[in-house]
Amino acid sequence: MSLQHAIDDLPPTDTIDVSDPQLYLDDTWQPLFARLRREDPVHFCPDSPYGPYWSVTRYDDIMAVELNHAVYSSSSEVGGIQIADSPLGRDVVSFIRMDPPLHTVRRRTVSPIVGPSNLANMEATIRERTANVLDGLPRNETFNWVDSVSIELTTMMLATLFDFPWEDRRKLTYWSDVAVANIAAPDAPVRSDEARFAELDRMGQYFSRLWNERVNAPPKFDLISMLAHGETTRNMTPAEFVGTLALLIVGGNDTTRNTMSGGLLALHQNPDQWQKLRVNPALVPSLVAETIRYQTPVIHMRRTASTDALLCGKQIRKGDKVVMWYVSGNRDDGVIEQPDAFIIDRAKPRQHLSYGAGIHRCVGDRLADMQLRILWEEILKRDLQIEVVGPPQRIYSNFLRGFRYLPARIKA
Repeated sequence: MSLQHAIDDLPPTDTIDVSDPQLYLDDTWQPLFARLRREDPVHFCPDSPYGPYWSVTRYDDIMAVELNHAVYSSSSEVGGIQIADSPLGRDVVSFIRMDPPLHTVRRRTVSPIVGPSNLANMEATIRERTANVLDGLPRNETFNWVDSVSIELTTMMLATLFDFPWEDRRKLTYWSDVAVANIAAPDAPVRSDEARFAELDRMGQYFSRLWNERVNAPPKFDLISMLAHGETTRNMTPAEFVGTLALLIVGGNDTTRNTMSGGLLALHQNPDQWQKLRVNPALVPSLVAETIRYQTPVIHMRRTASTDALLCGKQIRKGDKVVMWYVSGNRDDGVIEQPDAFIIDRAKPRQHLSYGAGIHRCVGDRLADMQLRILWEEILKRDLQIEVVGPPQRIYSNFLRGFRYLPARIKA
């Protein structure tokens, strides 16, 4: 069935609720958003499991919300950044859930670790590890690309950023999954909010030991030391401490790992683009940007209106939940030509919403770009013939568009 036929078979827009995680598990979200973009781009859903909310579905309207932090707040005090509100009494506090001026000073504390000079220093290490991972993969055997490549590479990167004990680095992956898991998912690592926060408290206890070592030592260039010695972060409350760690772990892990998997799947589904890449390896940076757009690893971000406002002719009231659906904005044909196609040599490959925009643009975007670039450069250098040999298993989430399993095989 074509996308247009799927759109035509949908119910009226006033019954559409795009918050159901099953849409993203089944990868059937495209027709719903196509109808909203066409007929009701700023759409009010009066009733959902997450309460009433506005869906912002077009590229330019999402940018209008993203850039207007004076009207559309990210603060955890009014709901935070996800369509699902935090449980009462257990707000997750971190700088992504803050507005200026506190957001600005907190973000500034950790941003040097992904500054240009440090990225240049890390590139050789990332390349060596990527080479070792690729060389260690089995040949002529099916393996899980998600675990063996995407998770392994991003977890090693996280351990480096935190200067985390190497033998325990998979704890970082587990805590990342705990922090963002939908507790209704059949394979969720935790099945209640109480269990989630108990695990995050255990994470905080582990990091407290590292913090106590580094706060009494000279400052070093790792995230824990930066926070421990930062003027605005050295005296964080326990909730801020856990929330900031969870943000840095998820932000440094999930986006990149799911794009690594999504990139392989997209190239498998578009063999003409695979061939184009093999013929012209100089397209790798463009491939990376297109993969991030096409995969859109963060499905949505939420804001809360701090005052009455008009958006695309719709009256937004103070306190309303406003959800920016990045997966929809990245498929807006009013801005992006052939948005549902995977094209690695686009004229404007970096025109996408996957990193956000404005003051909340992903702080680690350049690091993610570099990790992805190096992965594909090393694959091409080895001329690896990688096949996807079965359907992917996606995660049950309306926040992250990710994978549990992607069966792959490398021809010897």
